[in-house]
Amino acid sequence: MATKKKTDTKDLFAEYPNLYKTSSNDEIEACMSFAEDYKAFLDISKTEREFVKNAIDACESVGFVDIETKKTLKPGDKVYSSIRGKGIVMAVIGKKNEGFNILGAHIDSPRLDLKPNPIYEEDETTYFKTHYYGGIKKYQWTTIPLAIHGCVFTKDGKAHEIVVGEKDDDPIFYITDLLPHLANEQMKKTPSDFISGEDLNVVIGGIPLKDSKKEDKKPFKANILKLLNDSYGISEKDFVSGEIEIVPAVKARDVGFDRAYIAAYGHDDKVCAYPALMALLEQERPNKTCVTMLTDKEEIGSYSNSGAQSVLYENFLMEVFAKQTGKTFDLLAYRKFIANSKMLSTDVSNAFDPKYANVSERNNTAYLSHGIKIEKYVGARGKSGTNEANGDFVADIIRIFEENSVSWQTGELGKVDAGGGGTISAYMAKHGMEVLDCGVPVWSMHAPYELISKIDLYSTYLAYKSFIENI
Repeated sequence: MATKKKTDTKDLFAEYPNLYKTSSNDEIEACMSFAEDYKAFLDISKTEREFVKNAIDACESVGFVDIETKKTLKPGDKVYSSIRGKGIVMAVIGKKNEGFNILGAHIDSPRLDLKPNPIYEEDETTYFKTHYYGGIKKYQWTTIPLAIHGCVFTKDGKAHEIVVGEKDDDPIFYITDLLPHLANEQMKKTPSDFISGEDLNVVIGGIPLKDSKKEDKKPFKANILKLLNDSYGISEKDFVSGEIEIVPAVKARDVGFDRAYIAAYGHDDKVCAYPALMALLEQERPNKTCVTMLTDKEEIGSYSNSGAQSVLYENFLMEVFAKQTGKTFDLLAYRKFIANSKMLSTDVSNAFDPKYANVSERNNTAYLSHGIKIEKYVGARGKSGTNEANGDFVADIIRIFEENSVSWQTGELGKVDAGGGGTISAYMAKHGMEVLDCGVPVWSMHAPYELISKIDLYSTYLAYKSFIENI
């Protein structure tokens, strides 16, 4: 009679070690190299339009083409579709017609947007009026260097691109704060009231138009309007059709003497979107069709025709399904196909910060440098607004990660009733597919300058690659 093998007690515990402790020198070198490529891409992709443009360039460099140019699709074909220039969805066609393997991230980040009539003059200074986008702590946006990114669309159909504040010899822009010597009343307020949304006004000029007439009551504004017209051919009315974003004028930088971390604007959610993009670009002839969706508007609910709730993303999946099967489109067959698909919702989550330990429950939180975070559910107040992944699917993901030596950890988004948040997972799960939230832990999420661990970034890339190749 066979003797039952005894289980080592240590194997019964869930342990998620710090990867800088357990990784080899070669693994850390690969992690550092991947981080350099990520930083370079992030610095030129601060807005959704910029990320899409650079993603298309990367796709086309390895053989992707617009899906509209293909009448049929065969294994190994690589196609993409731009979603209004602010989202993108890409696919590498697989050998089996058994559903999609999908990586879904968002590429918008909290920022300040210009109001439709943004330029005004007050007391010999010219400003932009803004409306903040996404969940921010407003006071964090004062007294930091700011840059302007975006497009203005004129009546003649031209798009005038504007990027100012990123080059060393560019001017930057600025939101003032009150000096501490006179801030007694301000400091009595709660942080959310330190500065109001209406006071997030960006300084853009302080010289009057030299040849302005005495009766011109707004010479400082007139000078800015002339400079904008001379440089970009736009007038004040053109800002109504503009998509201008105010973002931090900072580059991604290593943090710490040992360079373990990266501080940057827009880690949420480009730190997941980039490895999702890279994982797909490496596919040549997968077993199942692999898809990466990079969506817009997640920070404000995934609305509009470029957000994850838009049917334009589903249109792409329908078109891939139809051209892959080569048959007349059958809606029921497609619905069954999509229900057999599997997805990782690749969004960031919080990392335990010892300075703010009271908002996390230590047994159910993620830590920097411990690998990608699996999050069965997000939401708030009793899991409201979340997709909760099915246990058998979670088990499949864990099996794939461990078979491919991918380090992972798990946790929630803070203590129960401490707050909450959401991702695009619920919008995709409604189609019947299996979806799990799975991404990079972040410190200072939604701040103008967020922090992540390089080894978590690399672990996430390995996780996404193992998922689309093996699920």
